[in-house]
Amino acid sequence: MKRLSVQRHRIFSGRHSFCVGCNSVEKKIYVHLNYTFPCVRLLNATHQIGCQSSLSGNVGVLHELESEENLDWVLTSGPNPPYMVILESRLFTRSIMMKLKEGSGRVAGVVVVAPNTNPPEGFSPHTACPNDNSGVYTENYDPTLAHCNATVWNPLGNGLAYEEFDFPIFSVKDDNDTRVIRQCYQDHNRRVNGSNPQFPLCAMQLRSSMSAVTNTATCKRRNDINFSLTPDRVCDELGDFNIWASSRPMNTTTKGHKEFESVVIAAARMDSRSFFFDIAPGAESTASGIVTLLAAAHALRRATQEAPPNRTILYTFFQGETFDYIGSSRMVYDMENNQFPLDLDNIHSVLEVSQVGLHSDSKLWLHSDPVSRKNSSVKEEVEKLVNGLKSASAGLNVSVDEPDVSQPLPPSSFQRFLLARPIPGVVIGNYRSSFTNRYYESMYDNAEYLNVSYPENMTSEEQLEHFPETVKTLTEVATLVARALYVQAGGNETQLANITADPQIVNQMLYSFLVRANNSWLQQLVPTDFTNHLADRPTNFYVGVIQYFSEPTTLVQYMLANMTGSVVNVTQEDCQKQREDKDDDQSKHLYTYMWVQGAAPPNSTEREGFCVRSTVHRSIAVSPAFELHEYTTSNYSTWTESVWKPITGRIFLVASHDLEMLTLGVGITVLLTSLVLTYVISSKADILFSSGREPTSATY
Repeated sequence: MKRLSVQRHRIFSGRHSFCVGCNSVEKKIYVHLNYTFPCVRLLNATHQIGCQSSLSGNVGVLHELESEENLDWVLTSGPNPPYMVILESRLFTRSIMMKLKEGSGRVAGVVVVAPNTNPPEGFSPHTACPNDNSGVYTENYDPTLAHCNATVWNPLGNGLAYEEFDFPIFSVKDDNDTRVIRQCYQDHNRRVNGSNPQFPLCAMQLRSSMSAVTNTATCKRRNDINFSLTPDRVCDELGDFNIWASSRPMNTTTKGHKEFESVVIAAARMDSRSFFFDIAPGAESTASGIVTLLAAAHALRRATQEAPPNRTILYTFFQGETFDYIGSSRMVYDMENNQFPLDLDNIHSVLEVSQVGLHSDSKLWLHSDPVSRKNSSVKEEVEKLVNGLKSASAGLNVSVDEPDVSQPLPPSSFQRFLLARPIPGVVIGNYRSSFTNRYYESMYDNAEYLNVSYPENMTSEEQLEHFPETVKTLTEVATLVARALYVQAGGNETQLANITADPQIVNQMLYSFLVRANNSWLQQLVPTDFTNHLADRPTNFYVGVIQYFSEPTTLVQYMLANMTGSVVNVTQEDCQKQREDKDDDQSKHLYTYMWVQGAAPPNSTEREGFCVRSTVHRSIAVSPAFELHEYTTSNYSTWTESVWKPITGRIFLVASHDLEMLTLGVGITVLLTSLVLTYVISSKADILFSSGREPTSATY
């Protein structure tokens, strides 16, 4: 069973399709779609969400929806149901989709044409209260703050991504595929002068058959049923790895509490999602925080080495936070159970970088928890952190402020730490009481929205040297975060002037995440065998399942190692064996060694690799629910992803039902006639095919 989103069978050009060796009947009948992005099925403890088709795929007559009023043709009056509805993104609304869902007996599927520019009105298929019931704000913690009673963080959230549809929904780019589909519709299906279209009609088949049903407990139970040596799985748990690094070496082989160790956690999330699988650009919701924290870590490298602060800074990037805080809940669980090199007693405070893409006339807001601030020691440390952030903004083109102290925290990884115990902390974001991100957790939260754009006539190398306005603002934010972290960790304020983020590094990271990872800068920072995974497209921030490669996790791991580590003069063999030389058996407990391919010198194609020594580590980011086998718990994330058969889409012409029946009848008649003739001829074969025998006495 494969997780494939496209089948590339043809190349389309204008109204015509071309293919090499189209001599089979199948290729003459069907036109396969390129670059389709499906909606897939996800499950948790209580229910399932997403989309699916029948095992062989859903087939329907194409109908292009022009307005919401035009729905009547699909739902009631159209003479040839079921229909495969193709619609523009402006019509991909909750109102229309729920009407199609209710009339699903006449709907075979939906194709959404992704626009080339973002819709100005905004669109968020996530819920209005992200991660409700999985954070700290429950009835037990403070009933007045539970379920976003005090603040609706995502007011544009329509919850569409958390609905269940019993038909497939695909997204296609507004390119050659779309032109072929529309031309087929115009030629065969469009009504002319009010009359119904005549057969043959243009039809589409979408196949996205999902194996898992009902909920996570059901699919995990089916996974455990073994009728063969290689049983098929029907679902996999969502998850990957958290990435973390410490500002000074820490023994990672000993788990649990470390005496005399106090850490300030600097956190950001690594994942995002949208309605469609494989499209999760997460520019503001995710990439802005990642880039800011990585740039801050880079800015702190020299200061933490030359004038180390009293406390250790723990740069932490959590994976799976979109789905009920998978990564942060697992780290807290590991700390509570002595499965991490630190425990909760070692945590001094937390600074989390949320959405920090600054647009015109926006500022940064410093959010804290009103409940834990009732504790005097927590309140004192929070005020110290807030004042440190305000002081760090002096001289920068960034303004910071604090919302009403009675306001709860926004959705954040920090909430999972507060669930365990009162810990001082601040979440920094570009919103006061609701997200300013109009495209939260959607396919439109992209480079365009973050204003990361480059002149079209520039080469990739020139773009890496060009700084959009967003680069300048994120550099300022990264400088602010770095200075505040240094002071919070007990560093000397006289060093602050030397702590400044590098705009070139910020630009290179933004380009790698939001435009294309396959660029000359990033190629230098990764091993040779990883370069094949660098894509000529924006990063997909969807967490995925633990069995499969995760692009953002690996990119962050290598970026963080190069931002905070140092180059050591060791051989490739020693580097890959996690040692400085053949007699070294201690360094592996403190450091991680990575051999990267480096750059090629001028006038040479041979790269000069080198070894990076850093404190970067990975820790598992799979919900504790799966380790505890508690698939119905409400304490931890229980999200799983269904396994599916190959996902395909294709268009073809379909004849009328009467003609199909006539053809079938003629075929049956011919078959029966041939059987009768065969029987008659066979029974009379000795007469029909006999020949006279010569007498035995004949001589020649």
